[in-house]
Amino acid sequence: MKAKIKVTLKNGVLDPQGKAIEGALGSLGFSGIEHVRQGKYFEIDLKNTDKAKAKAELDDICRKLLANTVIENYEIELA
Repeated sequence: MKAKIKVTLKNGVLDPQGKAIEGALGSLGFSGIEHVRQGKYFEIDLKNTDKAKAKAELDDICRKLLANTVIENYEIELA
């Protein structure tokens, strides 16, 4: 089973890396870019075939390692 995990900053949290990317895009001549926010994306292959158990394990992984839940949200998609 394959899992896709997207981690993004919560609304209201400053995103200096996104701001730097936004500035760089303008410097490179890309116009019309109003706002950039950056995040993280993970793909994890699991041996577990039970979706409920896999989702619970991935939730634990996200809370303990992949996301800082104080400032970040995460979404888990199982395929």
